[in-house]
Amino acid sequence: MLATILLQAATLGVGIGKLGATIGAGLAVIGAGIGIGKIGGSAMESMARQPSAAGDIRTSMLIIAALVEAASLFAIVVCFLAL
Repeated sequence: MLATILLQAATLGVGIGKLGATIGAGLAVIGAGIGIGKIGGSAMESMARQPSAAGDIRTSMLIIAALVEAASLFAIVVCFLAL
């Protein structure tokens, strides 16, 4: 399937670099979504186990989620610069 997509891209005149940049941007978004989902799920589970530490856990969760989001935004910008 990937070979057919690459062959179609080559025949349409789309550069392999553009194809790689768009795939990279998509992978960055998917990775960030999975990472933030795991962070949220783990935070909810730990808050359920120890409700007294919910404030600290929530603060840590937000900081880590912001760092993951910043890294994915940087990856998307780099991919768009490759276009």
